[in-house]
Amino acid sequence: MSVATVDRVLNRRLPVRGDTAARVTEAAEAIGYHGAGLLKRRLLEVPRRHFGFLLQKRSEPFYQALAAGLSEAVEAADFIRGRASIAFVDEVSPGAIAARLRELAPRVDAMALVAVDHPSVNEAVAWASAQGKPVVTLLTDLTTPARAACVSVDRRRSGRTAAWAITRLARQPGKIGILIGSHRYLSQELSEIACRGYVREYAPAFQVLEPVVVLDDPRIAHEAVIDMLSSNPDLVGIYSAGGGGDGVARAISEEKAGERVVVVCNELTPTTRSALGDGTVDLVLGTPIAALARKAVEAMEGALLGRVAGGTQFLLPADLHISESI
Repeated sequence: MSVATVDRVLNRRLPVRGDTAARVTEAAEAIGYHGAGLLKRRLLEVPRRHFGFLLQKRSEPFYQALAAGLSEAVEAADFIRGRASIAFVDEVSPGAIAARLRELAPRVDAMALVAVDHPSVNEAVAWASAQGKPVVTLLTDLTTPARAACVSVDRRRSGRTAAWAITRLARQPGKIGILIGSHRYLSQELSEIACRGYVREYAPAFQVLEPVVVLDDPRIAHEAVIDMLSSNPDLVGIYSAGGGGDGVARAISEEKAGERVVVVCNELTPTTRSALGDGTVDLVLGTPIAALARKAVEAMEGALLGRVAGGTQFLLPADLHISESI
């Protein structure tokens, strides 16, 4: 074992895995190190935590992958003895999300959730926080000051990246369509604004259309893209700023529009991966699930210990996937 690792255990400079700390403690006892007893007591001080996660749409591959990543991050965290409870809300209305949050919060030490920004959701978050159950937002933020922190992809950077890709790859200037899940997802609102800002600043010959709400549903996204293509013969780009990328890819493939329309969407799924490979989709902005999950667990523990102040944001860059990188 390296000197640096032993130093981290002895002086608690950075977290290390529990089995690593135990090996250092055993070695310290074996050589009669004067601080061996203190080290052993420190190991016993690692708190037990029950973390709850409220996600959306159980059937979506992305949320299944996110659930697995969050469970793994809780189990792997060496600064807690953690247990994760994952719940899903298939009806993503504000009322359903708020009710589920109020139901789950009393059972756990801290919560993290994906939710639209709405008064009923914000009230439920404030209620949970007042009960001593800090709430961290995932993927998209809320406007309530009661939330402990937000852990998300940097959506401003994502929106500008999408605009950069479309305006650089398009064969000529034209219209750019934008799909969003809901106007109440702050992350998607920010992505749209950032996309427009980039076009306004660097590519004014392009025109960004009004966003189409698809509720992050692949079927609705599919119909929206079909309509967008037929209504706008000069369409040169589509940016799917929320979910529903599978439907976008299918529509572009069916209409054989991949050569004239540059497509940017979120999340690498089997469908979008295949679409990258055959040129139907040009760029996928993926969520770095493992990194986001680790940061979420750290933020939840930090909130419980009072080390994370309300309003804190942890923004991660999106994973960029093109045909040559998959």
